[in-house]
Formats: sequence, C-alpha cells, structure tokens
Amino acid sequence: MASTSDIRKGLCIRYNNDIYKIIEFLHVKPGKGPAFVRTKLKSVSSGKVLDNTFSGGSKIEDVRVETRSYQFLYAEGENYHFMNTDDYNQITLQESSLDAPDLLKEGEVVTILFNTEDSMPLSVDMPASVILEVTYAEPGVKGNTATNATKPAKVETGATINVPLFINEGDKIKIDTEKGAYMERVKE
Repeated sequence: MASTSDIRKGLCIRYNNDIYKIIEFLHVKPGKGPAFVRTKLKSVSSGKVLDNTFSGGSKIEDVRVETRSYQFLYAEGENYHFMNTDDYNQITLQESSLDAPDLLKEGEVVTILFNTEDSMPLSVDMPASVILEVTYAEPGVKGNTATNATKPAKVETGATINVPLFINEGDKIKIDTEKGAYMERVKE
C-alpha cells in the first residue's frame, strides 16, 4: 500500500476494480483545510481518462510493474505489433494503450509496462521526443511573422503538427511526444 505522497507521473494504481496509470497530478495545500492531490487517471484496459481527487495521506493500492524495451513493427487497424528487443518475442496491443499512436514510427523503440502479477502489458511509454520527416507543409507567407506564427504540417506517420513558417517539406523535425508539439528542426 502506498499513500498520496507516493503519487507520481506514470504510477499504476488499482482503483474502482481497474488498473489506472497516473498521467497528471497536482499536490494542493490550501491555506484552510487539509491537503489533497488532484489526479488525472487513464484506464489501462479501456483508455478512458478520469479526474479524481485523493485526500492527503489516504492509502492507494499501487500495482508493481516492470518495464521492457520493445520495437514497434507495424500497425494493423486498431492493433499495434511490437517485438521484444531482447528475446524477439512479439506482442500485439490495442491502440487505446498507447499515449500518442499517431507519432509512432515503424522501428521506434518504446518502453512497455507489464503487471508483475500476471505479466499483462499495461501501457506503452513513448520516448520523450521523436524525429519525423515533414511530408506536407503549406509554403510560409513572407512578412506574416509579426508574432510567433505557425502553420499545420503533416509528418510521415500521418499526424498533423503546428510548426513555424520556415519549416518545409522534407525537413526533419523533433516533436515532444507528451504534448504533440514541435520542438526544433533537426539538421542531418
């Protein structure tokens, strides 16, 4: 058993007869009254996200997990196929267990969390950033840069990302997988 002081991003807990992964949390200590923790929980079985508030010091049941590196092979509809980089065993996961499936490129190495009790895969942790090639971008209009102007660009995985006006087709860009936002242009 853990308490609310052990809450951190990525922690898997058992709550309402399901296993949830904490994707956001905020410890709040108001001037009047007891402290509490606001959390955003994502169900690892259904992918549903819910907001919950735990009162300070309350007990939560954490789930022991182990992490393994897997390489993304290909997607087939809602199913995503991964291969263990150590023993080459393959597993198939549903799209709902991925945080950012539209940024996942074939050959990308990800970390998959497994429940140690029954060895069931819980969720997929993407790398902090990915480098993708821009396949389509409107040409930037010169002189249209009074403020931090952006335009939509399509990357090789099919995702659409807002990028600065100087990004063109064929450029490689670094994308923050957590926010799905442009970080920088990558030179070869």
